[in-house]
Amino acid sequence: METQILVQFKDLGLGAVLAFAAMGSALGTGFAGMAAVGAWKKAFAQNKAASFMLVAFVGAPLTQTIYGMIVMNKMAELAINGSYMWGIGILCGIAIGLSALMQGKAGAVAADAMGETGKGFGNYIVVLGIIETVALFVMAFAMGLLGNLAGA
Repeated sequence: METQILVQFKDLGLGAVLAFAAMGSALGTGFAGMAAVGAWKKAFAQNKAASFMLVAFVGAPLTQTIYGMIVMNKMAELAINGSYMWGIGILCGIAIGLSALMQGKAGAVAADAMGETGKGFGNYIVVLGIIETVALFVMAFAMGLLGNLAGA
């Protein structure tokens, strides 16, 4: 009975790493998107040009979904041998997703600031890149750990 329950949840870690990363991306792009739309509305109301560059802030959190997929694919290779790694999937997915969420919030502020001033794009992208680095670290360290588990 206990073994049967475990088998039913064998894909929990695989699904979790992608799902949590994607949830963060969805929330992050949503926050940044709302701010970009607000900035464009202000520009249109003042008969000013609306900067299309704000789309870069909106799209930035999407890459974390890709990082979740990369970790998921590596985990799937090990799952074939019966190693399900729920903890790695859940915790890495949450960490990657939180990076996307916070990147989206920073992107929202960047969209507002750039929409107001028309300046600072490079500075804002650097901030988003630093936040993205958290997700990259999680992915890289997880891949290293998973590679070690595969060799064990």
